Amino acid sequence: MQSLGLYLSVPFCRSKCTFCNFASGVYPSSYFEQYVARLEQDLRTIHERSDRWNAVLPEIVDTVYLGGGTPSILPPHLIQRMFGALRREFVVLPGAEITVECAPGQLADDMLAAMVEAGVNRVSFGVQSFIDAEAKSTGRLHTRAIALEDIRRVHAAGIQAVNVDLIAGLPGQTVASWRESLEVLAGTGVDHANVYMFEVDEDSRLGLEIVTGGQRYRAAEVPSDDLMADMYSTAIDFLAGQGIAQYEISNFARLGSESVHNLKYWKREPYLGVGVDAHSMLRTASGAALRFATTDELQSFLNHSGWDEPHLLSREEELEEAWFLGLRLNDGVSLAALRAEFGSTAIREIEPVLIDLECEELIAWNDDRVSLTGRGRLLSNEVFACFLAEPVPA
Repeated sequence: MQSLGLYLSVPFCRSKCTFCNFASGVYPSSYFEQYVARLEQDLRTIHERSDRWNAVLPEIVDTVYLGGGTPSILPPHLIQRMFGALRREFVVLPGAEITVECAPGQLADDMLAAMVEAGVNRVSFGVQSFIDAEAKSTGRLHTRAIALEDIRRVHAAGIQAVNVDLIAGLPGQTVASWRESLEVLAGTGVDHANVYMFEVDEDSRLGLEIVTGGQRYRAAEVPSDDLMADMYSTAIDFLAGQGIAQYEISNFARLGSESVHNLKYWKREPYLGVGVDAHSMLRTASGAALRFATTDELQSFLNHSGWDEPHLLSREEELEEAWFLGLRLNDGVSLAALRAEFGSTAIREIEPVLIDLECEELIAWNDDRVSLTGRGRLLSNEVFACFLAEPVPA
């Protein structure tokens, strides 16, 4: 039986960043106990639900990821309760990758100790920028010194696997300041980095301001798309030179330090999401994929139990996912593997699309392997749309 990845959403933050479009926010601490109790309830009932849905729920968990939100702002006893609950319902392997997202400056000593005791062996820091003015302008509460000290503390506590998030395209960011953030990141000795380009999205305050106009969040100072693309390309080359190689559109790692949990998403392996706006993918006994999710509203989540009814993917939908998820990885997709799963006819039918994309230098097609080119990664959404049966609305 396949192992399971387990994602626990913790949607609480000390402040809401201007670029954030996640289902997280600033809530009174009185919500914390109630929320963890709901997580415990869903963990207790998921076995019965999966049976009712005819879904195969692996008992063995080899990755756990606490995200959100900022899980590290919870009191230590609630982190302990969460890990106790998941270990009562699942068998967590001794060598499982267990990640907790933290915000610099928001990881107290007692929480760090509780994380180590719970078996956490990987921490992801949402730094976004090592330039103090850039971080402050987006609502981050840390400075470079605070971020560097927290990375040192985590390493000193025995957690050697550390990820740092950076965003290209923050207000006021320049080529020089971006290069400085990359250099500081490389100097920390971390083994993993996530590099994102800022996306204009009306679900974030900064994105909405760009769309509608305004000056409160410095929308006019967001770098151009071309400059963001240059920053992203600079990151790829610079980090590779530091031994932190790109292996997915936004993910970079030293050899052997790739995120096992994240790889489950792109390889279409089973994972269960618990909590606000948590998404899941399980398979039926016949191997078909089931996808389901929870509400993205905290109060709605607290007021009712469980997930939406699952959607059973058609073979066409699964093939589409195999393309646009697999192509996110630098290794790309294996045509032989797709033929074995979906049949030769389905692959032959997509070959005209592959030929067009190769002519546009958006993919590299080498015998059995298809992968995005550097240009293709910059235009990945446009590439992925070519594999969808239904065109994406403009």
